Amino acid sequence: MIWQTKTRTFDLSKRALIMGVVNVTADSFSDGGKFFDVESAVAHARRLAAEGAEIIDIGGESTRPGAEPVSAQDEMGRVLPVIKRLAETNQQSAISNQQFSISIDTMKPDVAAAALAAGAEIVNDVTGLRDPAMREIVRASGAGAIAMHMQGTPRDMQAAPHYEDVKAEVREFFRQTFAACLGCAIDPMRLAFDPGIGFGKTLAHNLALIQNLAGLRVEGRPLVLGVSRKSFIGKVLGSASVADRAWPTVALTSYGRTRGANILRVHDARPNVEALRMTEAMLNPETVA
Repeated sequence: MIWQTKTRTFDLSKRALIMGVVNVTADSFSDGGKFFDVESAVAHARRLAAEGAEIIDIGGESTRPGAEPVSAQDEMGRVLPVIKRLAETNQQSAISNQQFSISIDTMKPDVAAAALAAGAEIVNDVTGLRDPAMREIVRASGAGAIAMHMQGTPRDMQAAPHYEDVKAEVREFFRQTFAACLGCAIDPMRLAFDPGIGFGKTLAHNLALIQNLAGLRVEGRPLVLGVSRKSFIGKVLGSASVADRAWPTVALTSYGRTRGANILRVHDARPNVEALRMTEAMLNPETVA
């Protein structure tokens, strides 16, 4: 299973990737503005990479339930300085082969284009590449792309999520998105798909999708799983504390890998990297023997 970005080719057939999250926002559910300024965001991204995250996902607009949108100008003002600094880090570390890929987490084509020009090589779109303008940016740039499923918008997605068959409907969305991308000449090797855990889903929907990840796969494309610190974990635990969701996230990283996840999007790199590598040693012991 090959996944290509602007500059890199990942072989995901036996080895999954950790994607580290950097929220350059004031209102993220997980870290509440902790990395809102450039220096702290860059430092956190470097720390995630040093702990084993091979992709750093930079976002400048919160997509938590009920979040208010921000303008493209404000979003670019948040993310572009961070991306430029991290791209410089990559250039400086090229000799030591310690590079990481930079992803832009945005639903706005203008922001995606500016981020790719600044040094990003992956577009992570929570609206699932529905916008033809976003698809054209992916095609023209040769960027890797993650199409996520979301029912509704961040402002209203958790009001009353409903599906007749959540697994079938998410997979059909992936199939249609794949066809639309091929229709505008996007290289299929650039595409990956995310079922959007917590984005317009109830607890039951989330659990059903995680349990049946492999059945969501379309045309052999990689699957991205983002469960880190999400509220459904708190519902299972009976806890409202975000801190209590850290180790259950690690458990879900391991479980998700066994169910077919190829890219795991997390807030804490090291414990999830270690869990992932141990799980893969059990899945493919010949690779470590």
